[in-house]
Amino acid sequence: MSQALEISGACAQLQQLLGDRFTRTRHARELHGRDEGHLAASLPDAVAFPQSTAEVAAIAGVCARHRVAMVPFGAGTSLEGQVMASRGGVCIDLGVMNAILAVRGEDLDATVQAGVRRQQLNRHLRDQGLFFSVDPGADATFGGMASTRASGTNAVRYGTMRENVLGLTVVLADGRVIHTGGRARKSAAGYDLTHLFVGAEGTLGIITELTMRLHGRAAAMSSAVCGFADLSGAVNTVIETIQLGIPVARIELLDEAMMSAVNAYAGLTHAESPTLFLEFHGTDAGVREQATMVSRIAASHGGGDFRWAAVEEEQRRLWQARHDVAYACKALRPGCEMWPTDVCVPISRLTECILATRQDISSNGLIAPIVGHVGDGNFHVVMVVDVNDEQEMRRAGQFNDRLVRRALSMGGTCSGEHGVGLVKREHLEAEHGEAVAVMRQLKRCLDPDDLMNPGKMFV
Repeated sequence: MSQALEISGACAQLQQLLGDRFTRTRHARELHGRDEGHLAASLPDAVAFPQSTAEVAAIAGVCARHRVAMVPFGAGTSLEGQVMASRGGVCIDLGVMNAILAVRGEDLDATVQAGVRRQQLNRHLRDQGLFFSVDPGADATFGGMASTRASGTNAVRYGTMRENVLGLTVVLADGRVIHTGGRARKSAAGYDLTHLFVGAEGTLGIITELTMRLHGRAAAMSSAVCGFADLSGAVNTVIETIQLGIPVARIELLDEAMMSAVNAYAGLTHAESPTLFLEFHGTDAGVREQATMVSRIAASHGGGDFRWAAVEEEQRRLWQARHDVAYACKALRPGCEMWPTDVCVPISRLTECILATRQDISSNGLIAPIVGHVGDGNFHVVMVVDVNDEQEMRRAGQFNDRLVRRALSMGGTCSGEHGVGLVKREHLEAEHGEAVAVMRQLKRCLDPDDLMNPGKMFV
């Protein structure tokens, strides 16, 4: 049977199953055909809006019988093409599955459906003195954050999604539903399937529910900004802070180009020099001690005085400006697109890697500010590119390849948190070697017809 007939047959069954929560309209397909990166749209044949794990399983069963591709979709905030329907098929939008199923404050964990958004859960937890720590900036869904193994500004202290997901409910390619992990803080029973699906980018199954760690809100929190005379001083301050074991909650680097973009976009007046954004959590005394130690380290590396955000509203505005850096960069060239990329290296190589990257940007005439969760060696370059200029796109692609090779040569990774998607597939083998063959075997075992988010992860 032809692919068109298979899709038509699957769509007829899904229409009957979901009614008006299934659509083939051009508008819906365009909304679900791209993420926030630079790639041109690639549209699904249809979009489904399930309300439960059972409905996701039924959709998967229909698609499996007709050999129709399935592309999970959360908030669409991925950056490497993870939600692109490169083979058409059915986009499964989990955004309607947005129920907070349980919060167990005494055990510091919560269970949510995959469409719950990060800020939604934290608003719900606020009056209980709890919070979920992973903060990638975008108000992403938990299913999407788990699928891309998201990280963010709090990772240096609280860890990434890898450390904060305790268990999952997953729908497999044939419609089976499995439950992985659990609420116990450790287990020695069986394979660690939870962390097989965390970071799999929807290529092995569709995450529908998650159980996650929560954290108690600190008694005291304080945020500050510190400018530096040069980039090496800022990065070396981060390295020394981490090596001394000072438990900063967040420590972010913005280079001078990024500070200029942020000032213009957010209406701020910070010095346009390499700058650290910092946050300290703990008791009043502990926060003061951390801040004093870091300020002394910063001063020894050419840092200026700390500029404090004294009240909670100022702290929110400061971190919102940090979270909006991608849009601040895009505003530098109206009509152009952003091509964000990231790498992560051992902390001891961070200064070398960032300085070499900054020189590479300058040498190639790219508009590409740098920002980083540098406390764990991860930094981002936000290229702002004219996608209609073939020469510029070629230069940007070559720069991205050099950046990845540079990070790998230093013992790093091609992506600290964006993931692989479509853009970094060719780098996976250079990083993991023969292990990629094992990944392919796992993929064929769980998804023999290559229906789950096909084309992602592997070339």
